[in-house]
Amino acid sequence: MTQPIKIHILGICGTFMGGIAQIAKQAGFQVYGSDQNVYPPMSTQLEASGIALLSGFENVDFAEQPDVVVVGNAMSRGNPAIELMLDKNLPYISGPQWLYENILRDKWVLAVAGTHGKTSTSSMLAWILEYAGFNPGFLIGGVPQNFGISARIGMQDGEPSKFFVIEADEYDTAFFDKRSKFLHYHPKTLAINNLEFDHADIFDDLAAIQKQFHHLIRTVPPKGKVLMNGETQAIAEVEKMGCWSEQDFMYTSEQKPQGWSAVKSVQDASVFEVVYNNKACAQLSWDLIGDHNMQNALSAIAAAKHMGILPEVSAEALSQYKTTKRRLELLDTVKGVAVYDDFAHHPTAIATTLQGLRAKVGKQRILAVLEPRSNTMKMGVHNEVLAKSLLEADHSYLFLTDDLRSNFATISTENINLESSVDYIVNKLKSEAVAGDHIIVMSNGGFQGIHQKIIKALQ
Repeated sequence: MTQPIKIHILGICGTFMGGIAQIAKQAGFQVYGSDQNVYPPMSTQLEASGIALLSGFENVDFAEQPDVVVVGNAMSRGNPAIELMLDKNLPYISGPQWLYENILRDKWVLAVAGTHGKTSTSSMLAWILEYAGFNPGFLIGGVPQNFGISARIGMQDGEPSKFFVIEADEYDTAFFDKRSKFLHYHPKTLAINNLEFDHADIFDDLAAIQKQFHHLIRTVPPKGKVLMNGETQAIAEVEKMGCWSEQDFMYTSEQKPQGWSAVKSVQDASVFEVVYNNKACAQLSWDLIGDHNMQNALSAIAAAKHMGILPEVSAEALSQYKTTKRRLELLDTVKGVAVYDDFAHHPTAIATTLQGLRAKVGKQRILAVLEPRSNTMKMGVHNEVLAKSLLEADHSYLFLTDDLRSNFATISTENINLESSVDYIVNKLKSEAVAGDHIIVMSNGGFQGIHQKIIKALQ
């Protein structure tokens, strides 16, 4: 009997690498791995899948010789595990390249790219395919609540599904491969939702990001399809660099004669009409709110149509869609005060999230709590627009470590407080919040458990 191929994953507890680990295990590989921070929920997901974990990189000795080491993009030279891997001359590969060579190569890959909305759109698209009976594989940077997991290989009639939905991230691949991750996926269906400057730690400017998106478009086959937001100048500039595949464009600001449009029926976008080439083809009424979610849904519906799923079927599916965890997720309502968790960490995402909530709650107060945690935000790159992104909130609290306060001093106003203590923010909210208020916590990290601290304080 042939022994399963052994892979050791370095950086296994990140959402992406943890997803690869679970997919590899389902595909029959022997999987184990290590990470600096081994803690729930990813650690428990992996252990439940029978994947052995080692905490810390100093203890990695590769005594159980792996057939290949899969290296996460958070790993860098100087890390003891990386140095040992190189000294031992072990075969190694990046996570995205491993995924393509072992899982994606023979599949119809549906990729969702863009600065914002990748996780939500990928979740919606995977759910549409599931609802339509295709049982897709997927790898998503969040937990779609319709599935309860962030990754799977997907099985249909006892065989791996031939369809795979992936969140296509433009971040770099590995310490030895500085191309964007998404260049490894070779999608047949590609949706580009939007495009702005981000990831200032690896990209010098917007043009550098556009170049990677151009390279991504180059990988789509001629009978594939590239779906592009038709209202974003940065995407139009990428399209002009060359596109050799079928194309369609998506719009939401107004109905267009050609391409896909979403037309709001109500102000908070919880009901809207889907139009293709100036012909209405579906109406969606769902639990989500906000123009950004409407845009994400339009992208998912258009992508599903490329593989033959009718828009009305997609709308039926999305009427049963449950928002991805940490996307304006209502955690609890305590004494009339609603507490939400949201992953927004870029000014545009912050603004659209708050605009969606404002459209829903009208004149009720919104209290925003933001942790500027991404490398780009910490560098102060977005300071000029950050204050504007918070305008829909009645009051905002920014949590900043002492070393970052000076980077944000210019945005401190009567309605925007800069604070360095989570407990202080919690106590302020406890004293200020009244029934009918909405507290929204925005961070792409754990934020010292502030969500539950707020709920407990309100109780």
